[in-house]
Amino acid sequence: MPLIGIAQARAHKSKEESIKSLERLLAKASADLIITPEYLMLDPTGLDKPALLQAAEPLNGWWVERLSRIAVEHGSCIIANMFERDNGNVYNTTVIINRDGGILSRYRKTHLFDALGYRESSIFTPGSEPPRVVEACGIKVGTVVCFEIRFPELFRLLALEGAELIAVPAAWYRGDGKEEALRFLAQARAHENTVYLAVAALYGGNFTGRSMLVDPMGIVTLDLGHGERYMEASIDRGRLEEARRLLPLLGLRRPELYRDILEGRR
Repeated sequence: MPLIGIAQARAHKSKEESIKSLERLLAKASADLIITPEYLMLDPTGLDKPALLQAAEPLNGWWVERLSRIAVEHGSCIIANMFERDNGNVYNTTVIINRDGGILSRYRKTHLFDALGYRESSIFTPGSEPPRVVEACGIKVGTVVCFEIRFPELFRLLALEGAELIAVPAAWYRGDGKEEALRFLAQARAHENTVYLAVAALYGGNFTGRSMLVDPMGIVTLDLGHGERYMEASIDRGRLEEARRLLPLLGLRRPELYRDILEGRR
């Protein structure tokens, strides 16, 4: 059974501090696939676009190079978030790095957090391509980022593409009911798509923590609670197959009934 690791890390005042903190957290990591939080480079709350543009990097920059070193050192694939600079734009980008240090895939967050008093679109440019499933260290995985957990279409897309695991790097802001919302949304997305779902949530300052692993029946099997923590758990393909046998939701869909709605014609 593949082993995944969830890093509930803290963003520090500099990228160097953040990466060193992550390295300490992963000192004994042995998972096939390690998932790290959104905004790990730095907390962008209150920054304007010029400041974020200065902190952002291209895909071949220092941040990805250091993450690639970590992947090679542990012999693991790593899912990691970054602020990607490209042609004057900054994208909220998640990359999957192979155990040899190469980039397997890149997903630019498509649904930006313009809600609850925040406006990500003031500093980020939205991506224009949907997430895709890739095989990373033997696991069929797709990524959806933080706020996007509220958009079930993305998860259904990945489930239909054969995802066994959907990874959700998150920087979930604190607030009334926010921890409960993260938990029930994660459980719903896992259950309705009969997939494993792993949330790696930033901890400290503005953010909740409460990273978790949810199984294909929507049961939380791992909850990292509060604090900087790293935990590992197995993905049980037998459990995945059983869930899909008992709940053949993907096969029972009737897309002809709601295709017009999904395509915006109603």
